[in-house]
Amino acid sequence: REKKRIIGITYAYAGHELIQQARQMIKHGDLGKIRLVNMSFACGGLGRDWPSNAPNSLKWRFDPKQAGPSAVLGDVGTHPLFIMEAMIPDLEVDDLLCTTKAYCKGHDLEDNAFTIMNLKGTELVQEGAQVYCWSSFVNQGGRHTHKIRVIGEEGSIEWNDEFPNQMLWEREGKGSITLERGAGYLYDDARVEDRVESGHSEGLLDAWSNLYRRFAIAMTNSDAVSEYTDFWYPSAENGLFGVKWIEKCVESQKKGSIWVKF
Repeated sequence: REKKRIIGITYAYAGHELIQQARQMIKHGDLGKIRLVNMSFACGGLGRDWPSNAPNSLKWRFDPKQAGPSAVLGDVGTHPLFIMEAMIPDLEVDDLLCTTKAYCKGHDLEDNAFTIMNLKGTELVQEGAQVYCWSSFVNQGGRHTHKIRVIGEEGSIEWNDEFPNQMLWEREGKGSITLERGAGYLYDDARVEDRVESGHSEGLLDAWSNLYRRFAIAMTNSDAVSEYTDFWYPSAENGLFGVKWIEKCVESQKKGSIWVKF
């Protein structure tokens, strides 16, 4: 077999089964063209003034020499960003606006950020579609608050990483359904990586396993790729997209939180 050089990025949450389901629903037009995306990764736990004896295992996150130009955007904001990329495969960002704050003493980088993005019109996305992303370390009392809601012409889906085995599907004029991991009504690509039958929960380690399986298939050019009609994994290009997004968010903030071209 031809040898390949594969570079994968472990955006672990993207390995959950219902992310595959959301991708297939959007590709098959179940929501209509996408108009709005509302997403967040807004956790608590770092929302207090930094003591001088704070452990290095935490301080590096807010040290520009170690973390680079961003803290919360690079640490947690890129996770929902990639979930959006995975769900909407022809996603293209036109421009964005970002505003950030460092609320706590000792935080030399931002601990909260709001980003708005305008998307380009594509086959799956309506021209003028917009995205809102909240990235935070100071959502006190919050665990992850890592959620994504994708809204199309005909309906919406909403997924929460703290309840990864369910996804809400709301349809205009037709009511709402809670989709369950492993159920027979899901798209085939959403069930390729089933390990236990519907009703049993799968967690983050299972999501990691799904991604590592895809990395292995890509590296070995395995025949297992035929199990998927839509084979994908988070690649170096996706990682580069995230780095560019961080840089553009920082650029927008430094220029006074103005719109900058992506």
